[in-house]
Amino acid sequence: MEEVNRVKLQYVLQLADNAMILGQQLGELCGHGPVLEQDIALTNISLDLIGEARILYQYAAEIDGNGKTEDDYPYKRDVLDWRNLLLVEQPNGHFGHTIVRQFMFDCYHYYHLREMSISSDQRLSEIAKKTLKEATYHLKYSSEWIIRLGDGTSESHQKMKEALSDRITYFDEAFIPSKIEKEESLFGIAVDCEKIKSQAWNKFKSVCEQATLTIPTVEYPQKGGKDGLHTEHFGFILSDLQFIQRAYPNSNW
Repeated sequence: MEEVNRVKLQYVLQLADNAMILGQQLGELCGHGPVLEQDIALTNISLDLIGEARILYQYAAEIDGNGKTEDDYPYKRDVLDWRNLLLVEQPNGHFGHTIVRQFMFDCYHYYHLREMSISSDQRLSEIAKKTLKEATYHLKYSSEWIIRLGDGTSESHQKMKEALSDRITYFDEAFIPSKIEKEESLFGIAVDCEKIKSQAWNKFKSVCEQATLTIPTVEYPQKGGKDGLHTEHFGFILSDLQFIQRAYPNSNW
């Protein structure tokens, strides 16, 4: 495989892995949401993200060009081969934890897709334009819940404060370019993460201000997911995601 395609493949997988893992996490909440309406909403967001992951894995298989299918990437790779953000592999926790994680990802995801829609890679541009509509809704949904709970009762405010403190350390990894992102940006393919950082943070700060939530200071952001270094939670996610394929190798649906 030529170098340009090798780097492009890794970049596409990085994007797909983010959507796949967060979709898997939200899928676990099906039947466990705090109320029926939010149970359905979170499940729908899960389906949107997994749908996005599928399109990206399909593109990855085409770039790979060695007979792989979209299923090979989520089901047959081990922990160190995944390149998702550490943020998306954090546990669901209570509803506040789930919403804060979602909001942080949405702030990154929305502006990333908006920038990727003008990528020099036509396929990535098309994928971004297709999924941006869904990401717009996701950001609206999570923003409204941040405000509602943060500026709600004393109990909801305290829970949101704790969730924000717990998750804030994982936010900035999204804007620290990996080696692959740096290489791909030279070809106008990858999004310049540092370019969208101010947009995402401005949105994040604006919503937190409306929610009367103070953003904790982070001196050393957690990172490593883009390089295949994951938290202790990740192995448990993959054990659920890959169980059928590992128990019954090469099984077909």
